[in-house]
Amino acid sequence: MSGMENLPAEGPVIVAFNHQSYLDFLSFATICPRPIHFITAEKLFSHTFFGPLVRLAGQIKVERRSQEKNCLHDAVDWHLNSGKVVGIFPEGTRSHDSVEMLHAFTGVAKYAVKGKVPVIPVGIKGAYEVMSRHDKIPKLKKTISIHVGRPIHFIEHHDKEVDEPTYRQLTDKIMLEISHLSGKKYNHVGKMEHDKSKLNHIPKS
Repeated sequence: MSGMENLPAEGPVIVAFNHQSYLDFLSFATICPRPIHFITAEKLFSHTFFGPLVRLAGQIKVERRSQEKNCLHDAVDWHLNSGKVVGIFPEGTRSHDSVEMLHAFTGVAKYAVKGKVPVIPVGIKGAYEVMSRHDKIPKLKKTISIHVGRPIHFIEHHDKEVDEPTYRQLTDKIMLEISHLSGKKYNHVGKMEHDKSKLNHIPKS
């Protein structure tokens, strides 16, 4: 682990990660000095093993198939307004690849700008090797390492109308830093297209 001193000791903050394994949120939550509330897919709440853990940890449920995301937005707003730490996987789901990250959704930048909070980029290494989305059980002899980057601020965009291309640029900035910290490739800079039905699409509120 490195860089945990970059996480503010208090106040609202978003932590953004690369995502390759169910173990990503557990790995960070166990070493994070503050409680962290991840935006979590609804299927994990009914999972035999992970269900009790995500409920106990107070994670924020997102209904992936629902087009109505106001409940999610309200929950994230409440957590940030209450000075809490919110965890987001901008890729929206676990990558199928050990090296390349998926095209990120812009919700992470939208929450950061609208909530006037910094984003802490985090790179996770080794989680794919321990338990990828293709594995049923973890490989316990493998090691996961976590690398926390410096806060990214978007103060210049606070209280302004921000268009979609700008949100894409801000998201790319976050993802490139996560790429540097994780050693994973992010090959989607500047790409605007995306499947809006997936997990972390955050429409304008």
